[in-house]
Amino acid sequence: MALLPGGSTIPLLGVGVLVAFLAYATCKLLGGYLHKWFAMKPIPELGGTYPFIGNALQFKTSAGDFFRQIEDFTREFYSAPLFKLWIGPVPFVILFHADTVETLLNNSIHLDKSSSYDFLHPWLGTGLLTSTGNKWRQRRKMLTPTFHFSILADFLEVMNEQAEVLVEKLDAKAGRGPFNCFSYVTLCALDIICETAMGKKIYAQSNADSEYVECVYKMSDIISRRQRKPWMWPNFVYHLFGEGREHDKTLGILHSFTNEVIRDRAEKTPSPESDGAPERGTRKRRAFLDMLLGTTDENGNRMSHQDIQEEVDTFMFRGHDTTAAAMNWALHLLGSHPEALRKVQQELQEVFGSSERPVTTEDLKRLRYLGCVIKEALRLFPSVPFFARTICEDCHIKGFKIPKGASAVIVTYALHRDPRYFPEPEEFRPERFLPENSAGRPPYAYVPFSAGLRNCIGQRFAQMEEKVVLASVLRKFDVEACQRREELRPVGELILRPEKGIWIKLEKRTTSAD
Repeated sequence: MALLPGGSTIPLLGVGVLVAFLAYATCKLLGGYLHKWFAMKPIPELGGTYPFIGNALQFKTSAGDFFRQIEDFTREFYSAPLFKLWIGPVPFVILFHADTVETLLNNSIHLDKSSSYDFLHPWLGTGLLTSTGNKWRQRRKMLTPTFHFSILADFLEVMNEQAEVLVEKLDAKAGRGPFNCFSYVTLCALDIICETAMGKKIYAQSNADSEYVECVYKMSDIISRRQRKPWMWPNFVYHLFGEGREHDKTLGILHSFTNEVIRDRAEKTPSPESDGAPERGTRKRRAFLDMLLGTTDENGNRMSHQDIQEEVDTFMFRGHDTTAAAMNWALHLLGSHPEALRKVQQELQEVFGSSERPVTTEDLKRLRYLGCVIKEALRLFPSVPFFARTICEDCHIKGFKIPKGASAVIVTYALHRDPRYFPEPEEFRPERFLPENSAGRPPYAYVPFSAGLRNCIGQRFAQMEEKVVLASVLRKFDVEACQRREELRPVGELILRPEKGIWIKLEKRTTSAD
């Protein structure tokens, strides 16, 4: 012990241990940073990269401006196989060519999501979107059967019902000039995912001001803003100087809602022994949540309440915004291309005639041109414009070493515009996706739902919903876009949105398509 002024004492051994620990931690962090810095030095990079700060000060904080910067970077480095940038001390390699993307997505090692997804953990926990390693593999294996086509077909009823509500809402806008359709379509998608995922009607299309609906959008915006500001990444800084309190308040509302739904559904869900015999004349409409409540792993263990909440929250988050954006972009593109719209409506006429019956699974198979329209809309405006993975072991991409711990970002927005595989890439041409025109195209040149082992488990659900909703709208209305392409100004947040919405004009259809 040493004597200090005033007679107090301090354990020198304790101070020494603390200093040694801090020195060790600092050296370890610095060593890891320098290792990545030198290993990645040969990779083309943005100008103005500074030690420890990287390129963080170059990035715009506005979501729209930031996305346009990423666009510009991919054009600037188009002739390079990849390039790198640093956000603070974290290196990112940017991939947007089919062969480099395949190297990453076709590898069973690099399955972990980037650290930028950590900001989703308070909301989504470590569900299918954010989990890693054995937990992800086990969860994916458990959940895959719940997305079998025969099960998804049961959700058609909900999709048709909510599409009918949307058509009624749009009917009031028909013939009355331009309006922003983005929120109408988004609320329809939210109603669909709430009822199919949770078995809960929230009537979002009739009550857009509901607290839960507002909080879903608010949380997405809060997380997106934080991801773009590395100085807000440390939790203590975020809660002292950022939106930490608003984040936690919003999170509480979201979790309370899903908690209540899960408890209520669990009480009403029969045991597996009794589930096979509904009462005569009744048919229980099952939701994704019902299947989770009955799901077991290979050892017969059921999912815990927390496990179920992670997946329900994940599908609420990822299951409506992405499909809503895709449908909105498709409406704009069809409204801008009358010939493509005419072909879609001719196909609808051939399938449905003048009937007003709901869409069936057989109809979905026959709506081939509409399917091409949806794919082309997702090529031009992928719902997820970029996503990131962690490099889990040292690897080489096109001769460049990428060290373990770096992050790789796949920019689907740029990948889908490679003129080698999509001539005149800015042109809207649904025929690109006809079988005869797709032959020979590299499979990793088009990845709107990611690809490889970690592809989107809900892509069939999404494509089914998009066909049902778009078919329902286009059977009733002619669409005219009120914005030029350059006026859309896409914003790349957690999904790709138009900065000022999608403005269209609708007219009721009075004659069948010729």
